[in-house]
Amino acid sequence: GLRPARYIVTDDDRVIMASEAGVLPVPEERIVKKWRLQPGRMLLIDLEKGRIVSDEEIKSEIATRHPYKNWLANTQLILEDLKPVEPRALRRDVSLLDRQQAFGYTQEDTKLLMSPMATTGQEAVGSMGTDTPISAMSDRSKLLYTYFKQNFAQVTNPPIDPIREELVMSLVSFIGPRPNIFDLVGNSRRKRLEVRQPILTNGDLEKIRSIGHTEDRFDTKTIDITYASNEGAAGMQGAIDRLCERAEAAVAGGYNIIILSDRQLGPDRIAIPALLATAAVHHHLIRKGLRTSVGLVVESGEPREVHHFCCLAGYGAEAINPYLAFDTLLD
Repeated sequence: GLRPARYIVTDDDRVIMASEAGVLPVPEERIVKKWRLQPGRMLLIDLEKGRIVSDEEIKSEIATRHPYKNWLANTQLILEDLKPVEPRALRRDVSLLDRQQAFGYTQEDTKLLMSPMATTGQEAVGSMGTDTPISAMSDRSKLLYTYFKQNFAQVTNPPIDPIREELVMSLVSFIGPRPNIFDLVGNSRRKRLEVRQPILTNGDLEKIRSIGHTEDRFDTKTIDITYASNEGAAGMQGAIDRLCERAEAAVAGGYNIIILSDRQLGPDRIAIPALLATAAVHHHLIRKGLRTSVGLVVESGEPREVHHFCCLAGYGAEAINPYLAFDTLLD
């Protein structure tokens, strides 16, 4: 219904549909009905029964085919409805400044990007160009996110109205195992955790971490994505391999939500870049045929820009807790 579509029905049971009326020459006296396909409506021609099925009848038949309302009541778990849990404390031997330096925070990040975003709720927009080299050719340390760029700006055609078509603009995310969409009856017994948006507060994350105490169909495993600093850069590959093995073992052990956390970062612990850790676990579980059995949540001090969150979501994260960004804004 998003493109012009008009149709006529003739007295000899022909249906002619085109972008405009009058595409084919049909005498007016032979037309028994003429109308248009309205936005959001359906037109079904049942050739077996020889009739046109109305939009209301189509949707009513599908909507009453199964007890969807009861299924939702049994399977829908909303994060906001869970009891609040006290957030975990950070390591006391690592200051806020130490963490910011470890994750590459700059004054530009805090003043020009994060503060305006926290104030307005929108991504900061600038008009100046940049003459800095791309990350792959720079002699400075850059975050892994900066190596990824959009190929083009995606637009919708026709434009989407975020008010009247709120459904397709929704930020609601689901965490947990992904059920077989063809097993309707089986899905009526599988719960998924619904979050209002994919960015989690510290309190939200603690609800997820302790969800197994109140919901018997969920069990959360927190996996540390830091490794010993004395291993240096050479120890990164081994740390990633061990991380993937722990994630696989967690799924095999019955855990259905994994939290990848770098909160243990300190003088003796180096954090694997959150994007690298997320992507490694995501693709490892895909190769093992286990990815749809578990939800991935990232607890990291590294992400603080919209682009960072988009990259993490693109590589498998279902929700992200940028705890250091919150602490920085509160400081």
